[in-house]
Amino acid sequence: MRELFGTDGIRGQANRYPITPEVALQLGKVVAHVFASSGHGSRRAVIGKDTRLSGYMLETALTSGLVSMGMDVFLVGPVPTPGVAHLTRSMAATVGIMLTASHNPYDDNGIKIFDHEGYKLPDEIEEQIEERVLSGALTSEHIRSADLGKAYRVEDARGRYIEHAKSAIGSQNLRGLKIVLDCANGASYQAGPWIMRELGAEVIKANAEPDGYNINNDCGALHPEVIGELVRQHGADVGIAFDGDADRVVFADARGQVVSGDQILAMCALDLEARGQLKHSTLVVTSMSNLGLREAVARSGIKVVTTRVGDRYVIEEMRANGYNLGGENCGHVIFQDYATTGDGIVTALQVLKLMRQSDKPLAELADCMTEYPSGLASYPVVAKPPLEDLPVLQGVLREFGNALNGGGRTLVRYSGTEDKIRLMVEAIDTNTVEAWMHRLKRALQAEGLLSEEIV
Repeated sequence: MRELFGTDGIRGQANRYPITPEVALQLGKVVAHVFASSGHGSRRAVIGKDTRLSGYMLETALTSGLVSMGMDVFLVGPVPTPGVAHLTRSMAATVGIMLTASHNPYDDNGIKIFDHEGYKLPDEIEEQIEERVLSGALTSEHIRSADLGKAYRVEDARGRYIEHAKSAIGSQNLRGLKIVLDCANGASYQAGPWIMRELGAEVIKANAEPDGYNINNDCGALHPEVIGELVRQHGADVGIAFDGDADRVVFADARGQVVSGDQILAMCALDLEARGQLKHSTLVVTSMSNLGLREAVARSGIKVVTTRVGDRYVIEEMRANGYNLGGENCGHVIFQDYATTGDGIVTALQVLKLMRQSDKPLAELADCMTEYPSGLASYPVVAKPPLEDLPVLQGVLREFGNALNGGGRTLVRYSGTEDKIRLMVEAIDTNTVEAWMHRLKRALQAEGLLSEEIV
């Protein structure tokens, strides 16, 4: 287990280890050292953030560390995470850093790092950075005053990203569409509405007034029921909800019904395949994607490649084999032709473009797949022993496989960022799902893995 980096960067409670100014200062030094010696040209870093109050603290500490090692810093302010990835490339920077805890509440924060091409770092680079940060051995004493870096505020950064995102749908406009847009009081609060309005849509904004404390507070991608209700109230064509850093998105159709990330992946894959634009006729997903997605795209001859959970693993697979569409059921969708990471705004534009070009409402497009009933649960654990070393759990998993014989599946994994274990069961009916969720929970209790308060 790594101490700093989890599934998606470094994350935790703000002003508590490891999300402290002391760690951020040392991280800035190490990142500058690692990337300055990477041979990728400029000694420049881009730093963006979402709307959390603690972003100021981390931004300042990181900047100090970076400039102390002779690296120039370009501060781009509140922009979506994919905006930082794009700006890192377009400004020829060596590294990009986004300060965000994504969908977590305001009291948390985190640090995501991108390389010079705008891609998240592979495990080996994260491990190298972590080892040097934890050692505390790297100093900047060899950098004299004349060699220190400078920090610049980039005033037009948001506009640069806006034009990039709009280019993803070419000449298509959104005139005639009425959209409810929930910005989660996060990083998309300005860019999201501006983009949709500039493209001609009628936009009803929701949760676009951040105050440093209200990010993700009963709104955004984790609360799609909010946009569902607003869609019904306003008679909108579609509802769109981003998370705090806008790298993921969920939708509600004109009835207010939530459309899952898997349904979005299915409709987009089928559309790209029909137009001969789905590279290698392949879709990349994680182990969390529903069986219904696999069945829906298989009928059109589309192959599905599965990775471990985490959008960066999806992206690594796409890059390695030349695929151009992938994502997660939670709403991370990667259109490799336009973005180097999950981009909620680009995904929303692609879905809206599909609605316009097909002249079909979102509900009809989403009917391309039928989801298997599923159950999800997350429990605190007292330890994280290898799952294969838990005999009671493995026995239940074998029973599940024998009983359902391919008519369902289960996934048990530890969280990459918290001391929790996550369970998922899919089966042909809800009763079967509930029964096996209960069996799995009891197995974990029998192993002594769950905290005592879990009953």
